[in-house]
Amino acid sequence: MHMQRDGSAALFPEKDFRWRAGEITRLEAFCDVVFGFAITLLVVSLEVPRTYAELMADMRGFLPFAICFAQLIQIWFTHYRFSRRYGLEDTYTLILNVLLLFLVLFYVYPLKFLFTMLFAGLTHAEGLEPVSRHGASVLMRIYGLGFASVFGLFALMYRHAYSLRHALGLNEVEVYGTRISFRENIGLMCIGLASFGVAFSNPALAGWLYASIGLFSWIHGSITGGRKRRLAARTTSASK
Repeated sequence: MHMQRDGSAALFPEKDFRWRAGEITRLEAFCDVVFGFAITLLVVSLEVPRTYAELMADMRGFLPFAICFAQLIQIWFTHYRFSRRYGLEDTYTLILNVLLLFLVLFYVYPLKFLFTMLFAGLTHAEGLEPVSRHGASVLMRIYGLGFASVFGLFALMYRHAYSLRHALGLNEVEVYGTRISFRENIGLMCIGLASFGVAFSNPALAGWLYASIGLFSWIHGSITGGRKRRLAARTTSASK
């Protein structure tokens, strides 16, 4: 377990959470390399187009690429913030990180295929065979299981950090912030599991369930935000 105790500021510190990680560790560096490789696998084409037709074909893949890119960046940022907050490098955290990287690499192509198919009509993508209802069901189940697994792993990471709250020296606000992040990831995991279950009978509805992420985030943020601000204000007053 690696922690920075000198109080030095991180590059982009959170207002009410002291980042305990010091220099970039080998684990963080390795994770960044894997995320970069995963994004490379998403690129529309590895070759420069030689004709106008090839350029237009590549441009049609821009929207699916952008959505997949945004999802990988969300996962990377969640991992980055966790690593900076706690600076954990124990065996359990290492195992969870390895599992996360495995899932990211394994799901790159299913992720790209899914969004390419979803936007095929809009982008007029060529050479794609239509997917049957059974195929769509299987595809949405794969996506739902991967989505739930990724955020389930993040939930386990935050649960582990919470169990080490005394060793990490977390104050009251940081403990509450850790619990907030744990519940956020549990909520996202449940949405993925719900989509997985619905996909057996209704693949389209399984996809629409992900629209509830915004509503969940708003409700959860509204409930927890006020208490966190009050805790921060009380902690600040007590330290003066």
